[in-house]
Amino acid sequence: MFVKHSKDGKIAVLIVYVDDIILTGYDLIEMERLKKSLASSFEIKDLGTLRYFLGMEVTRSKKGIVVSQHKYVLDLLKETGMSGCRPADTPMDPNHKLADIKDGTPVDTARYQKLVGKLIYLAHTRPDIAFSVSVVSQFIHSPYEEYLDAVYRILRYLKSTPAKGLFFKKGDRKTIEAYTDADWAGSVIDRRSTSGYCTFVWGNLVTWRSKKQSVVARSSAEAEYRAMAHGVCEMLWLKRVLEELKRPIELLMRLYCDNQAAISIAHNPVQHDRTKHIEIDRHFIKEKLEGGIICMPFVPSAQQIADILTKGLLRPNFELLTSKLDMINIYAPT
Repeated sequence: MFVKHSKDGKIAVLIVYVDDIILTGYDLIEMERLKKSLASSFEIKDLGTLRYFLGMEVTRSKKGIVVSQHKYVLDLLKETGMSGCRPADTPMDPNHKLADIKDGTPVDTARYQKLVGKLIYLAHTRPDIAFSVSVVSQFIHSPYEEYLDAVYRILRYLKSTPAKGLFFKKGDRKTIEAYTDADWAGSVIDRRSTSGYCTFVWGNLVTWRSKKQSVVARSSAEAEYRAMAHGVCEMLWLKRVLEELKRPIELLMRLYCDNQAAISIAHNPVQHDRTKHIEIDRHFIKEKLEGGIICMPFVPSAQQIADILTKGLLRPNFELLTSKLDMINIYAPT
């Protein structure tokens, strides 16, 4: 991403991925000059207003912008022969956790890896499948039929929601907020926890992640604290990006957590046995709290949005959290 600021306060932003370019901003003179400069050195084609970029579709209305991968989903279902499958309500069965298999039926590794790779790319605009894709990607080196069934479950869910996408609207709250959560010892294979976070800039979801932690946490507070550290790092990065765009935030960055013990550890300067395993993360978060950069309000577990990134959920909870992520169906009847 390249940014240019004009003397009159206007801005032009150039985003490049290999040979695909997005040019945005509100310095129209600089944007036209840049297009002419590029055209003099390269063979380029101006496609006008952004509608399609690397498989992502951009739809506009008076209410806001929706980014989805509708065509990508339909093509994936057709390629895998799942266009006529029975839809599923959620991408993962909450009552079934994938375990280590020793005597199962192996499946074609290349085919499994290709399917999971396509789902990983789809998760760029689909945070609702981020956790389930994270789980199935842990078995790409030795896939079995049970793991492939979990991949097909994701495809069946996509059959029911092919046009879902992220909705971006103009907001008045010029701040950064993050929700972090952890599923303590959630993996039945190695008892490692899963961290999840999602960040909102000016009220719009911009980044999210679901990832198994690298070490085993000895308590739920320890697992939650590691997830909080990831969330703080992400907020600091977003803060720097906004400052580079000359759009500094006006309020404290908020990190929402549903674990009172983890919040207490962050505010307690006393070191003891309970925190020695996360000492670096503790000092890192403590520094940001004392510097007035972040605050850490408590949020009830029922309102913890990041819960969708750490575990499989039943349909009512899953749909509630999906709506809180501002995911909408662009072809739903009004």
